[in-house]
Amino acid sequence: MTESEPTTAIVWFRRDLRLHDNRALAAAAEADRLVPVYCVDPRRCGSRSYGGSEPFAFQRLGARRARFRRESLAALRERMREAGTDLLIRRGRPERVLPDLAADVGAGTVTFHDLPAPEERSVRAATTAALRDRGVTPRRFWGRTLHHPADLPTPYTAISDTYTDFREAVEAESRVRAPRPRPSLPPLPTDDDPTISDPLSPGELPSVAEFVEGEIEASERDDRAALDFRGGEDAALDRLSAYLWDGDRLREYRETRNGLVGADYSSKLSPWLNEGCLSPRRVHAAVEAYERERVANDSTYWLLFELRWRDFFQFQVLKHGGQFFAPGGLRRRDVEWRWDEDDFERWAAGETGVPFVDASMRELNATGYLSNRGRQNAASFLANDLRLDWRRGAAYFETRLVDYDPASNYGNWAYVAGVGNDSRERAFDVVSQAKRYDPDAEFVTRWLPELASLPPERAHEPWTLSPAEQADFGVELGVDYPPPMIDPESSGDDPV
Repeated sequence: MTESEPTTAIVWFRRDLRLHDNRALAAAAEADRLVPVYCVDPRRCGSRSYGGSEPFAFQRLGARRARFRRESLAALRERMREAGTDLLIRRGRPERVLPDLAADVGAGTVTFHDLPAPEERSVRAATTAALRDRGVTPRRFWGRTLHHPADLPTPYTAISDTYTDFREAVEAESRVRAPRPRPSLPPLPTDDDPTISDPLSPGELPSVAEFVEGEIEASERDDRAALDFRGGEDAALDRLSAYLWDGDRLREYRETRNGLVGADYSSKLSPWLNEGCLSPRRVHAAVEAYERERVANDSTYWLLFELRWRDFFQFQVLKHGGQFFAPGGLRRRDVEWRWDEDDFERWAAGETGVPFVDASMRELNATGYLSNRGRQNAASFLANDLRLDWRRGAAYFETRLVDYDPASNYGNWAYVAGVGNDSRERAFDVVSQAKRYDPDAEFVTRWLPELASLPPERAHEPWTLSPAEQADFGVELGVDYPPPMIDPESSGDDPV
């Protein structure tokens, strides 16, 4: 190629579906022509087997997250078209699609963001090897975390496995890079360009059914949902603005973050962060602006504290790889996890007879979202009270959550199950937790309307109703609501 010939680059979108603060996009946009592409990888859809010594099958992507991803892709395509280009959709494995596409358009480079989970890194390795075999230069970047790996006090392979130590180190010795603005985007190669071997077709956006194997679960939005999560960069930035500036809720984040009902008890930015519609550095910049213009307090700090928790799990997955997902977790504990299909199905359906757990699971099933407090208690009940394999619960969350992220989901589950990044026992007293965080039983009765006639104290402990009281309140245990699967008095401690 002579210097006078135009350069062409491909940007491969993964979980970074945004234009702002996108280093891979900015690098590719330095070329004369740009080909943005998203690959619908069949390995990421349908059912799969959880590997290892005790494999089991599960649906890896549920309809709600599939819909959110499709909305995010549609929004990204719209932004691309407004900028005078387009988003190509290709179906197939990236290691096969991208080398062929590079040959078709005469691209010399493919840029992309790296991701931390072992499977994601395996796809990256296969893709970069295939590109190099075809004479194409892969260029990878990092945009997943608040802190860049190069800015950590130590290499990620040497970071502490304890969050407090990690946080204190990055707060003292690291920095957060400023988010990058949206780049100007060069055009697509035109079909009449002689270097193009095949006409460029944008391709159809994937349907929800294409992501989900078998019968699609009902995915209508539930009126009781905490927030109407819609995919895309614009929706992400709108939520950030609404929470910080319009609602002015950041000033009370630390006090409200354990809430259970409503749109603003927490930031609820996680679906957009995890799909890459929102950069964590953009959030950091917004928090700093809020602190300058309104208030800097424990709550503004605490949102950044939680973003560093998210970083911690991303780097832990990078450090430990597959051990992060093993039955014994990072602590390699030899635990004989029980398996009982009926018990698991009762937990998953919200039919355990413990209202706080059941309300949590029913909210998850109906909306794809669940508060952090609900997640911790539902996870503790499965792993610590029922002693069922924590990975199966985590895999169920993987299917259902609209904000699923491999590192955060499995990291938090392992943490609660006592095999992760904390040596302390994390068993929750779910009844005590219910009384503390849902004193008026508003959350429980919202998702368990069959208990709505009960006073709050009894709604959390319906098994204490005498036969006469059951008749008075119109709630018959075993008919209207199941008896508890466990002795509630034997549930765990009561961590804050």
